Amino acid sequence: MSEITGFGSNPGALRAWFYLPENPTRQAALVVVLHGCTQNAASYDHGSGWTELAAKHDFAVLFPEQQRANNANLCFNWFVPGDISRDSGEALSIRQMIEAVVVTHGLDRKRIFITGLSAGGAMAAVMLANYPELFAGGAIIAGLAYGTASTIPEAFSRMRGHGGPSRTDLQRLLRAASPHNGPWPRLSLWQGSADTTVVPANADAVLAQWQSVHSLSEKPTRIEKIDGQTRKIWSDSKGRDVVETFTIAGMGHGTPLQTGGGDGLGKAGPFMLDVGISSTRHIARFWELMKPVVRRKGKADVASAAALQFFAPMEKPRAVRIDRTPERANARGPASGISKVIEDALRAAGLMR
Repeated sequence: MSEITGFGSNPGALRAWFYLPENPTRQAALVVVLHGCTQNAASYDHGSGWTELAAKHDFAVLFPEQQRANNANLCFNWFVPGDISRDSGEALSIRQMIEAVVVTHGLDRKRIFITGLSAGGAMAAVMLANYPELFAGGAIIAGLAYGTASTIPEAFSRMRGHGGPSRTDLQRLLRAASPHNGPWPRLSLWQGSADTTVVPANADAVLAQWQSVHSLSEKPTRIEKIDGQTRKIWSDSKGRDVVETFTIAGMGHGTPLQTGGGDGLGKAGPFMLDVGISSTRHIARFWELMKPVVRRKGKADVASAAALQFFAPMEKPRAVRIDRTPERANARGPASGISKVIEDALRAAGLMR
């Protein structure tokens, strides 16, 4: 994967890394992946295996990355009001980088998904709350419900399961985050039963929010065992599975992996836990990203050619600017070429002045 810059005003001062298979199908899906605290884009990808899976199933992956100047522990600021409101701070930076790669590479706007671990999971909840019209689905791993904290002390209290909004207030907070009045994204929710960093009560809070917007009952439609773990599924009135939860017995804080065997994916490490089930693979399946892919014959189309020109292979990362001007909007001069296309798209979407 390679770094992209110049993707908008970037008020949250985040970095962005992007991966696109060599010969993607027309209008490939996009998965946005948010790392946890103390991690970065490369380490989380190495552990989770998202680009490895993308190469096999022909979808793009975008990795927003926190900088130490924003947060000393490299956590996304999922509780800071200025970073978690629609069209401001880190939330807007992530929205801008999504728009930039969609425009540049002709990605499928109907198949944009987002996932994250811990603080990244909480920021995924932020993005799903603020931009539900943008995403077809989301996945939150050991994360927290949207709007549960607005200060550092509150954040630590919520992580430990202390205090927090009532069920009714949780549902109100999610609905009030945006003016959305259409269908909501599908949600996959993952939690370790022995997690003492972000305790299981937080998964219950996330579930309560999403049961409400999907008009679901508290009781699941069905319960099953997958790779020895409990999966609960909620279906909507049309019989479509819209919310699922995985509770991983005895697992602490981290992303569930299955690294061994012929179906192995990713690598175990800090907060990347080999517990015999691949959250990455199951989330992609829930989002319907693992269906057989029919590739085009002949040369790649224009979007693919642009990808090959702008983005180097994963083994040789390099910084890539979509434009040649400074990142901040107030320092930018007139745009041209692909830069102008991106800026026009950002302005049309109300993401840039």
